[in-house]
Amino acid sequence: MNIPKKQIIDMINNFPGNVDIEEFIYRLYLKEKLIAAEENVNNGETISHEDFIKETESWIKK
Repeated sequence: MNIPKKQIIDMINNFPGNVDIEEFIYRLYLKEKLIAAEENVNNGETISHEDFIKETESWIKK
């Protein structure tokens, strides 16, 4: 997964004067996951709420 350089620069510019590197890495990781999730939705790679409930119910029954 690639994040556009401008988005990374914007993230850096939105931080205060001192940046906690762990916080930045976490936010970068989160941004990557959100972009991937948005791409999945745009590509129709989702499941219905009902299917999700059925799938998770099987986890509990095991």
